Amino acid sequence: MEMKTVQELMAASNGGPETVPERFVRKAEGVEKAAAEAEADGLLPLADEAPIIDLSLLPPSPPPPASAEAVADELQSFHSALTSWGCFQAINHGMTGSFLDQVREVAKEFFALPSEEKQRYLRADGDMEGYGSDIILSDQQVLDWTDRLYLTVYPEDRRKLDYWPQKPDLFRGTIYEYSLKLRGIADIVLKAMALSLNLDTNAFLEKLRGNVRMDARFNYYPRCPRPDLVYGLKPHADGSSITIVLPDKEVEGLQFLRDGRWVKIPIVPHALLINIGDQVEILTNGMFKSPMHRAITNAEHDRISLAMFCYPDAETEIEPARELINESRPGLYKTVKNYPEIYFHYYQQGKRPIDAVKL
Repeated sequence: MEMKTVQELMAASNGGPETVPERFVRKAEGVEKAAAEAEADGLLPLADEAPIIDLSLLPPSPPPPASAEAVADELQSFHSALTSWGCFQAINHGMTGSFLDQVREVAKEFFALPSEEKQRYLRADGDMEGYGSDIILSDQQVLDWTDRLYLTVYPEDRRKLDYWPQKPDLFRGTIYEYSLKLRGIADIVLKAMALSLNLDTNAFLEKLRGNVRMDARFNYYPRCPRPDLVYGLKPHADGSSITIVLPDKEVEGLQFLRDGRWVKIPIVPHALLINIGDQVEILTNGMFKSPMHRAITNAEHDRISLAMFCYPDAETEIEPARELINESRPGLYKTVKNYPEIYFHYYQQGKRPIDAVKL
């Protein structure tokens, strides 16, 4: 059931087909049907943009000269972003624009390698990691118009280095440095989440401390002759605790479903896009909801992005925080382990995974 990558399909048709193979054409079923109905209403005006949050102002340890009032205001804005959007654009995160450009460049250089070089890292049947497409479970599965490289980054002893490209030369070192910086950002976000809900600072962080898992997904979306027929990534919510996205610097393509309509996420220079995943929705007993989003394609431009998924290991139990359960708001979710296994089973069937763990 495996097939050529999208890049190979484009190359085989001498620069690109006039239409797209049937395997990639959208079907209005399950989650995608709801997404199609939302799309029929059109996109919200671009002026209704995802909130921008200054990470340097989030507690518990903003540096001077930040005032207590400024910190309190930013925490309130952060809380509002997660209750109304489930995502935000993060600025002042501690990484320079030049370093983020370097991360983008090694990803771009990898996807530009000759096919025979990339084939060295091809995903094995049934394995999540590696280069190529997502796992194909059936002949009826609709494929996304994207090629990806999926790698486990943490813990280090779980890395499958056979899948880690040796070209370009800077790839491994750059991604290692980037992931170290993201671990610090994840700590800031998880602490701020807890504080914004009046919980202990480490209420969510302790679910990850010492057993954090981080997976990187490099996405390459080749230009598409019929972007109206395909998804770059089908509508979905993430199975992570939080997801940190480094978007393309020039080409938009990420959209979030809000109030029944798709909202385009504009490019903010040097910002990271951070969204919560299903596991934080469970931990917060639905106070913060994991947002539906999708990636669309472009008829004129290729696009590259990098998503880093942060979540606890398979043995960590995830359940709603007791402090967020009361008579007026009972527990909404089951206690679960290894949520990603549940997630991918339902995701590839076009179903909403979190529905499987609701009480």
